[in-house]
Amino acid sequence: MSGSFALVTGLHWGGVLFYVAAAILASSGMIFRKERLERIGMLLGIPGVLVHGAGILVWWRMVGHGPYMDRFEVLSANAWIAAVTFLVFSRVYPKLRSASIVVFPTVFIMIAAGLFFRPEIKKLPPTFRSIWLVLHILFYKISFGAFLIAFAFSVFYLMKKRNRLQRFERLPDLPGIDLLAYRFTGFGFAFWAIGMLAGSIWAYQSWNIFWNWDPVQTWSLVTWVLFGLYLHLRRFFDWQGEKAAWLFIACFMLALMSLYFTPLIESSIHAEYFK
Repeated sequence: MSGSFALVTGLHWGGVLFYVAAAILASSGMIFRKERLERIGMLLGIPGVLVHGAGILVWWRMVGHGPYMDRFEVLSANAWIAAVTFLVFSRVYPKLRSASIVVFPTVFIMIAAGLFFRPEIKKLPPTFRSIWLVLHILFYKISFGAFLIAFAFSVFYLMKKRNRLQRFERLPDLPGIDLLAYRFTGFGFAFWAIGMLAGSIWAYQSWNIFWNWDPVQTWSLVTWVLFGLYLHLRRFFDWQGEKAAWLFIACFMLALMSLYFTPLIESSIHAEYFK
C-alpha cells in the first residue's frame, strides 16, 4: 500500500512540475511576446494532464470509488477538470491561451494543497453509490473550470482598463475580453444548474427528498442566482466593462466558498467529504 501511495504522490508532483513549467513558459511567451514560448507552454499542459490524470486513476483504483470523498482527491479532480477544460477550449479558441497565467498556477496550487492535506482512504457511504452523484459532481467541476476562465478574463479586463497589461499584446481588445468573460460565465452557469438538478435527483434517491435546505444546497443556490443576476444584468440592462467584471469577481468568490468552505459545516449532509 505504501508503494501505491508513493506512486500517487509522485504522479501528482510530476503533474505539478509540468503545470509549473507550462505556467512559466506560457506567461513568459505572452509577456515577452515570444509566440514559440507560449506555444511550448501550452503543449506542456498536455503531459501535465496525462500524468496528473494517471495519478487520479491509480488513486481511484486504490480507494475503489471516484475522487469525491477526501480533500486531496476533491482538489485534485477539480484541478484536473479545470486544466482539461482550459486546454480543450484554448485549442478551439486560441485567444483563450492568455488565461494560462491564471489557470495553470491555480491548478498546481490546488494539487499541492491537496497533497499537503495528506491523502486518506475513506470508505464510500451507501448513499454515495449513485450515477446521479457522479453526474452531480462532474457538472460542478466543469462549471468551476469555466468560471475560472471567466475569472481570468474579468481580471484581465480590469488590469487592461488601467493600462497595466501593455506587454500583453496577444490579449483581445477590451470588448473581446469582456465578451469572453460573459460567454464562459454563461457556460458555467448552465453546468452549475445541471449539477444542482442532478444533486436533487441524487438526494431524492438517497433520502426521498429533493431539497432540504442543507447549507451546501442553500449556498449553491444563492451562488447560482447571483451568477444568473450577472447574466441578466448584462443581457437586459447592458452591464458591461468594469461593473460586470467586479460583479463576476464577487460571484466567483462566493462560488469558491460554496464549493470549498460550506462542505466543512458539520450539520451538512455534504460533511461526509472534504473534511
